[in-house]
Amino acid sequence: MCREQPIFTTRAHVFQIDPNTKKNWVPASKQAVTVSYFYDVTRNSYRIISVDGAKVIINSTITPNMTFTKTSQKFGQWADSRANTVFGLGFSSEQQLTKFAEKFQEVKEAARLARDKSQEKIETSSNHSQASSVNGTDDEKASCAGPADTHLKSENDKLKIALTQSAANVKKWEIELQTLRESNARLTSALQESAASVEQWKRQFSLCRDENDRLRNKIDELEEQCSEINREKEKNTQLKRRIEELESELREKETELIDLRKQSEIIPQLMSECEYVSEKLEAAERDNQNLEDKVRSLKTDIEESKYRQRHLKVELKSFLEVLDGKIDDLHDFRRGLSKLGADN
Repeated sequence: MCREQPIFTTRAHVFQIDPNTKKNWVPASKQAVTVSYFYDVTRNSYRIISVDGAKVIINSTITPNMTFTKTSQKFGQWADSRANTVFGLGFSSEQQLTKFAEKFQEVKEAARLARDKSQEKIETSSNHSQASSVNGTDDEKASCAGPADTHLKSENDKLKIALTQSAANVKKWEIELQTLRESNARLTSALQESAASVEQWKRQFSLCRDENDRLRNKIDELEEQCSEINREKEKNTQLKRRIEELESELREKETELIDLRKQSEIIPQLMSECEYVSEKLEAAERDNQNLEDKVRSLKTDIEESKYRQRHLKVELKSFLEVLDGKIDDLHDFRRGLSKLGADN
């Protein structure tokens, strides 16, 4: 990991294709984990690595043959022939998925350029070895013997060995490439089956959603009908209470009618009593008129009496003032007499 450097990091839910059915997704993490692109400087290669706690759940080396496919707005997947599985990533937003896919394409192109450069180096080395071998053979035919001849022969042997190893490596790589192609074909088939399953699931989900909407509408209609039934029940209950109130009022009116009929039987007696009372009332009114006349006469007498009382009060006041003057004079006279008696 020291020679590898992270070049891109994001967070996503990690899934792997079910190895048995090749259709269903199996969660590889319980929650969103960190998913990173790493670049190996020494090997000039790229890897996608994700770790959940102490468990490595993704360790996928990116090759030019890989393809990252968006299967929905927030989900993407790619097949790894070396790991013999298909990885899936669920992102929280479409923007994160787009960035990851763009980085995948960028890294894939870089891996293709690195592979092309490596093949060019191998072809150059192989051509150089073949040319050196041919030159060495001609020199052997032209020379007879000597130290330089021995040195060239040893160099030629080394180049032959290198060429043999290079050819063996080429065959090995061809076999590995064929294996990878077959595995990629299998994974592509599994991916196509997965995509078909996804489409089938989408159709089933659409049908279930339509059925759910229809059932919800039906439930809403039934709830509306239940509400109408409850409103009708309340109206019936109110009508029953109103009928009972009217029946009670009717019984009360019937009772009043019976009482009125009973009272109508004593109306003549009441009429005679009413005439008698009317006569008494007239007599009382006459007595009342007489009393009112007497009251007015008494009021007049009271007014006259009040007037006389006020007049008497005025006369009494003037008398008291004269009396006070006389008393003052008498006191002055007594003081004069006292003074005279004191002088004598």
